[in-house]
Amino acid sequence: MGDNVEMGVYPTKVCLQKANELELDLVVISPKAEPPVAKILDYKKFLYEQKKREKQLKAKASKVVVKEIRFGPNTDDHDYEFKRKNAEKFLKDGAKLKAFVFFKGRSIVFKDQGQILLLRLAQDLEDYGKVEQLPKLEGKRMIMLMAPKKES
Repeated sequence: MGDNVEMGVYPTKVCLQKANELELDLVVISPKAEPPVAKILDYKKFLYEQKKREKQLKAKASKVVVKEIRFGPNTDDHDYEFKRKNAEKFLKDGAKLKAFVFFKGRSIVFKDQGQILLLRLAQDLEDYGKVEQLPKLEGKRMIMLMAPKKES
């Protein structure tokens, strides 16, 4: 029935009377049970605590951030190093990394170079993250996904 009421099977009238005496609400917990289960409690306080619990669970749920880095098939070393440093920072910050090589026009003939570039990036960043998806050609883009390593 409630916190300061003995548990047992009571008629509805008695339950309502007791709830009125305590200035609380009679809340049906399980209406389909035989006999129905009800509890005497402060319903507004119950709703408030339920919202508070849901808010805490939502705050604890990790939000996945995906950062993108874009290369061309013929990216030179300086640009590669610049983008590698950014990728390293993203992984250190706990974001997932989506690296892709974008092929324009006839540059699709360099898809081997694109794959080599992405695998080199994966190798350079192996201390900070692990590869979730190896380089895969999707239309005019070759995509690779990396997730940050969990710190132990």
